[in-house]
Amino acid sequence: MGIAIQHMFDGIARRYDFLNHFLSAGRDKAWRKKAAQCLSGGGQLRVLDLCGGTGDFWKTWAEMHSGSAESGSRLTGSPCVIADFSLPMLLEARRKLVLPRNDPPKRAVPGLVRMDALHPCFKDGSFDAVLCAYGMRNLDSVAGGIDAINRLLKPGGMFITLEFFRPTTAFTRFFYHGLAPLCIPMLGWFFSSRRQAYTYLVESIRGFQSVWEYRDGFGQRGFRDVSVIPCDFGISHIVTAVKG
Repeated sequence: MGIAIQHMFDGIARRYDFLNHFLSAGRDKAWRKKAAQCLSGGGQLRVLDLCGGTGDFWKTWAEMHSGSAESGSRLTGSPCVIADFSLPMLLEARRKLVLPRNDPPKRAVPGLVRMDALHPCFKDGSFDAVLCAYGMRNLDSVAGGIDAINRLLKPGGMFITLEFFRPTTAFTRFFYHGLAPLCIPMLGWFFSSRRQAYTYLVESIRGFQSVWEYRDGFGQRGFRDVSVIPCDFGISHIVTAVKG
């Protein structure tokens, strides 16, 4: 990933969660929950939240499979990892997910790892599942990212993408070419003084692959059972794929 993009995310880390929830009118929480429902099992699954930022995707999945990530949990001690290239983002994840030292270890606490998604620091076949929310379009190479994830997964492991894709319908074109360029950068500037970061957000969506181009990229890279689930008329999409 480019250094400029990394620095951009470093700069918005403290307001990242608030702005995600605000700009989506809270719908991002529903999208994460819907995506997390695609991965069943819980227990001792080894799960990697790639480009995990402040840990919301992993936290959503953990809460669904443990009753609460904040209370007694059968996921406690499970070997899950949140990985991101932004240290400030990971520090926000630690603040949200790790208990104070004087509290008993009741919750499942994932490992936090700073790394480039294209150059993972784990052995091949290390994980039962990989989650990635709104990170694939920030990679220098989407195909390289899928290949790296394929190596990280065990045979039969699942990759779940939650992402904004290039608009292809009348509604999503209106949303991303009309409303979003006007509203999102202005609100990002107002709440975080980082207009450029939220201008990039809109531009990166419009310049990314369509969800169908993204789906087709899995077949030639060792994945099967690829499915596409639209969220809120295609504003966001869930794509699931299983390693063959």
